[in-house]
Amino acid sequence: MPILCNVEGKLVPPEEAMVPVLDRGFLYGDSVYEVVRTYGGRPFELERHMLRMERTAARIGLDLPPREHVIRELTRTLEASGNPESYARIVITRGEGQFGLGAHLSTAHRMVIIVRPLQLPSEEQYARGLQMAIAKTRRNSPLALDPALKTGNYLNNILALREANEAGADDAILLDLSGRVTEATTSNVFFVQRGVIVTPPLALGMLEGVTRAVVMEVARAENVMLREEPHGPEALAAADEVFVSSTLREVMPVTSLVFLESPDEKTRQVGDGKPGPIAQRLRAGFRRYVEQNHR
Repeated sequence: MPILCNVEGKLVPPEEAMVPVLDRGFLYGDSVYEVVRTYGGRPFELERHMLRMERTAARIGLDLPPREHVIRELTRTLEASGNPESYARIVITRGEGQFGLGAHLSTAHRMVIIVRPLQLPSEEQYARGLQMAIAKTRRNSPLALDPALKTGNYLNNILALREANEAGADDAILLDLSGRVTEATTSNVFFVQRGVIVTPPLALGMLEGVTRAVVMEVARAENVMLREEPHGPEALAAADEVFVSSTLREVMPVTSLVFLESPDEKTRQVGDGKPGPIAQRLRAGFRRYVEQNHR
């Protein structure tokens, strides 16, 4: 089955998966979610994903089902899908109730789990690397809609990715209101300068990526120096390497940057324009971590 949905415990194909139009997730993006993938049929770092979803829900005052229930339904859906490896999205909304913005108007949460076969970047993409656009759209301020919250409100990322795609780039990197690098639309950002890995600190306003955390642990285990520091986009252009990390991409090299705010949408090559050795080393280290912890 290509895609299988679990709507409040009922397993159905997507064309039969129904959510009421008055659901607050549909109306307002009033929901939390997590994306997990499997290795060997097992969800990767599920504990970290669950903790992050619980932190987000607590921040927005959304009551979640018991963790055991969420994990049980996720496992049931993964097993029923029959996929060798899967991508799963867990969505929990504030449910429905009287029409209006007030969170108190909802009656109960609603859980939807979507599972599809895992589709990964090609090895050719890893060999070529990504072209990333430095978007004009700025990252939400943590004082407004905190990017650390993984909610259904994703318009900030959508607008940045639209800019990037229109410029022919693969993805976008968002700057904060002060012009400092935060993250890509669905990935965390790293760069390498003289053998030192640098990544933006979470305090700038970004999602605390599960893969980001594992990559940082792998780097330290490999005795590669790593720092969390704020930098502008010029630091990326001057770097020896740039790479991003995410659930699906793992560790993906970035080989060119497009500066959309420049009059001619100036393109800058990263390093020698080829995937760098540290990104490749960390990808191999990440795979070893998976083999040791998730098989």
